[in-house]
Formats: sequence, C-alpha cells, structure tokens
Amino acid sequence: MKKVVMLMLVLVMGISLAACGSDDKKSESNGDDKKIDKLSIAFVPSRDPEEIITATEPLKEMLKSELEAQGYDVDNVEITVGTNYEAVGEALSAGTTDIGLIPGGTYVLYDDGAEVILTATRAGLSLDSEDPAEWNKNKPTEKSDAQANSYRALLVAGPSEKGRALAEKVNNGEKLSFEDLDNVSWNVMSSSSPAGYIYPALWLDENFGKTITDLSKVVQADSYGSAFARLAAGQTDVLVTYADARIDFADKWTAEFGQSNPIWDETDVIGVMPAIYNDTVSVSKNSDIMNDDLKAALQKAFINIGNSDEGKEVIAIYSHDGYQEAKDSDYDNERKAQELVQELSSN
Repeated sequence: MKKVVMLMLVLVMGISLAACGSDDKKSESNGDDKKIDKLSIAFVPSRDPEEIITATEPLKEMLKSELEAQGYDVDNVEITVGTNYEAVGEALSAGTTDIGLIPGGTYVLYDDGAEVILTATRAGLSLDSEDPAEWNKNKPTEKSDAQANSYRALLVAGPSEKGRALAEKVNNGEKLSFEDLDNVSWNVMSSSSPAGYIYPALWLDENFGKTITDLSKVVQADSYGSAFARLAAGQTDVLVTYADARIDFADKWTAEFGQSNPIWDETDVIGVMPAIYNDTVSVSKNSDIMNDDLKAALQKAFINIGNSDEGKEVIAIYSHDGYQEAKDSDYDNERKAQELVQELSSN
C-alpha cells in the first residue's frame, strides 16, 4: 500500500513539475516576444524623402518609450521611405517591414499581406465644397480646428498658359469638357495613390466617361514635391493632389521653385473629387515579430503619440493630427474605387 501511495506522490510531483516547466517556458516565451531587436517602419514618399526622414527622427524614441511602458524592450526603431507607394505595400506583404504608414488605396491593394490597425485624423480645412470656383473665391485655404477622418483630392491648374485658361473658364462658371482636360499636360502619382490617381480617375469616369489612361499627356511624379516643381516651371499644366497640399508647398513655391508670386495667386482649383478616407497605420501579416499583443501595443502607442504636443509635431509631416482604431471594413468603399479603376484600366 505504501508503495502505491509513494508511486502516486511521484506521479503527482512529476505532473506538477511538468506544469511548472510548461509555465516557465510560456513565461520565457512571452518575455522573448517582448524583446525586439528591430522594429521597422516605412513611409510613402508623399513628401520629399529626406524631409520625411528628418521630421520623423524623434518618432523612434517616442515609440520605444511608449512600448517600454507596455513591457516591450525595443533596441532599434528603423525608419525608411519607400521609392514609391507600391514599394511600401510590397515590403509589408513580404514582411521586410513591420509597419507602414500608407494611404487607404495602397492598403487595399496589399491587404493580403497587410492589416490596418489605425486611421489618421487630421485637421479639417476652411473649405469642403464640391464646387471648384468656391475654393478659388475663398483663397487661401486654411486649416480648421475641426478634426476630420477624410479629405478631398483636387485638380489644380498651374501658371502655364493652358493652366490659366482652364482656371479662367472654371472661375467664369463654365463647365470643362474632356477635350479641355485632354489638351493639357497632367501630373499624377502612382496608381495606388488615392488623391494622386484613384479618385481623379473616378472623377473623370463619373463626369466624362473617361479615365487617366484616356488622357493624351500624363507624367507620373515620384513625389508631390517634384509634381509641384514641374507645375511651377510650366512643365505640366495641371496636377492632382490632396486638398491641403498648397498649404504644405506654399513656402517652397517661391523659395525653391523659383516663382515670384504666391502659390495662391498662380494656381486654381478646377476639379474637386469625392471625400477620401484617411491614411492608415498598417502592419505586416508576415512580419516575424508581429502578433496580436504587439498590434494592440502599437495602437496604444501611436494614439498616445498623436495626443501629445511633441508627437503632433512629428506626424504633422503627413498632415496627421492623431489616430483612432480602425478595422478592415472601413476601407470597403476604397475597394470599390480600386475595382472600378482596375476595370477602367483594363478596358
């Protein structure tokens, strides 16, 4: 009987030790999960890449500090700027970058390998009219205190002779024809850019039954900075851009692009696109370090950064003012837009 009791005790102790060992391993594993050698973040080149790198440098320590408060030990935060929008989407899909700050249009193209966790909020503007003449009557466009989770894309005419002719027509209350628009040189962004391609293509389809591929003269820019430089020089007549871009490039218009008059005097809005849902903070589904706990920690970290004065200064490079939690279905309308653009492009 004693032998039976002893055997049972040995078995119980063995099970207990095994359970403790399992718990120890689980605890050790959790500890390893919160030790991160490198956290990589990629930005799209909606501004000059060097300008983005410089402006976002403080984000590295902010993120490390915010994650540390949640139990994470991050050795290094690496920030890069993609050569174009697609490069960042591809990096997220491949798992070669952990986090991407990308537009909704880029996100839905790469949602097989990327997951949205946050959407940006940004200061609204003094104008939100669908009538381009209203934007021109009430220049300059200014920031407002109201926060917005969507924005407009605009078709902007520059100082070239053809650009001025279109602006005059719009400001006189005349409607533009497709022939008017086909007779000028356009500057667009890559095909996954909402403001720089997707919604302008939809606008052309809705108003003229045409799309960007139907235009005779189209130049694709690698950044909005280079697009505005071309517009100022008269190398292109019109460009498509986000609604507050002229605020962002007002100083460069005269200081770097060689213009003697303010941007508000030499440019006019000639087309207003439907509202576009804001940029995303997306994470890679194929990153070696990404899991649900880290995603939740990153959500909290970015929201806290966006709520701080120092953080607002950093994320202002993208006209972001803060962040709110997002879900995949928020971008269903963007998917519809992408599908239509792909249909139009394949015809």
